[in-house]
Amino acid sequence: MSANSAAPSISYSFTMRLAYPNRVGTLARIVSAIGKDGGDIGAVDIVASDSKGMTRDITVRPRDADHQEQIITRVRGLSGVKLINVSDRVFLLHLGGKIAIQNKVPLITRDALSMAYTPGVARVCEAIAAHPRKAWQLTIKGNSVAVVSDGTAVLGLGDIGPEAAMPVMEGKAMLFKEFADIDAYPICLRTKDPQEIIATVKHISVGFGGINLEDISAPRCFDIERDLQAQLDIPVFHDDQHGTAVVVLAALLNALRLTRQKLERLRIVISGAGAAGVAVARILLRGGARDIVACDREGVLHEGRLPSLNESKAWLVRHTNPRNVRGQIQDALREANVFIGVSGPGTLQGKHLRRMAPKAIVFALANPTPEIMPEEAARYAFIVATGRSDYPNQINNVLAFPGIFRGALDVRSTQITESMKQAAARAIANCIGPREVSAEYIVPSVFNRQVVQRVAAAVQRAALKAGVARKGK
Repeated sequence: MSANSAAPSISYSFTMRLAYPNRVGTLARIVSAIGKDGGDIGAVDIVASDSKGMTRDITVRPRDADHQEQIITRVRGLSGVKLINVSDRVFLLHLGGKIAIQNKVPLITRDALSMAYTPGVARVCEAIAAHPRKAWQLTIKGNSVAVVSDGTAVLGLGDIGPEAAMPVMEGKAMLFKEFADIDAYPICLRTKDPQEIIATVKHISVGFGGINLEDISAPRCFDIERDLQAQLDIPVFHDDQHGTAVVVLAALLNALRLTRQKLERLRIVISGAGAAGVAVARILLRGGARDIVACDREGVLHEGRLPSLNESKAWLVRHTNPRNVRGQIQDALREANVFIGVSGPGTLQGKHLRRMAPKAIVFALANPTPEIMPEEAARYAFIVATGRSDYPNQINNVLAFPGIFRGALDVRSTQITESMKQAAARAIANCIGPREVSAEYIVPSVFNRQVVQRVAAAVQRAALKAGVARKGK
């Protein structure tokens, strides 16, 4: 799919303030120019108007930043039209940050101040000092999650640093609050040293009921999560790994309802052997999958490559590829039932998908540009999913982590076990009824409020069964 045929995106939307003579046909000329360049026009608002002139704000959705500049240049060149200002709507939304702290108790009287702070607060402090577990009841701990990143693997941007990671962590905090009513705090660390990250998170963990690790590069993320979970008595969850894996399993379970296949009998190919790829392999194996072939940039992971592989890729070699497939990804795809891409753009071509078995399932999840564009994949596959919100079947972590943490916090779980992740995946899948599921509807909407409730309930039950819940026994 060429860049010029890509769909306009709200994530690049902008507003132009234009002044022009108040003559019939001028607005039509402006709209026509924008349309010819492929811009999608949204709101058109009058700012000022008199008999001589008109000032309007016109909002446009382009394909990308280059397309935005192309449209602006075209409009600027129209005779009689003055471009006063261009406002990027995404940047406007981020001005001053996207989250804020709000008091639960209004401090409008001396009595309220005396109870919320000194001298009344001293009695509460003494109670917690005598019984530290009371912090779960008497502080924000029981409903708080730290969203921690070092900025080394941010979305599709890579290692952009802790300051640049802040907008993403703020966004994550927004999602926690909006979907699960959890107070989450963005914490970006100016260190890439795993031991410093572990020590820092351990020291600040006192005020949190859970730790959400975010956008930390592999393979460091595996050690950081493992060591933190071993040292803390609250859940530590690396969402890039487990959130993705949970939603992938949920989507695959519903896809199999349509193809009438069993997970145990599938041939599955995973493109990407980083954090998400390893986690997806783990959850599918635990769910019953037996034939998974993982690939990285060099091709299929197999025993002959073991001496040159890091620990996480070596784990994949030891637990996948039972047929000892070798070669490149196109070799692995021969007669495969499922492709799961958690790698990068342009990994696949349509001719590669021709090698797959009938009723192929393709999850091309690289963001923002998938391994293969959905339009091309749909020519060869029965079911196609992406990580994008502008196509059907979005594999979005928002379906998983709010409910998982809501359930874990509500029973004061000490960790998030594999059985809790499996329970979350099945709860997500079951949000779509037997008569609703279709090739373009294998995962529920992120705005379906039942998802968090069902996931949280399933996670609570699994935590109690696993013996990691401190509440509700």
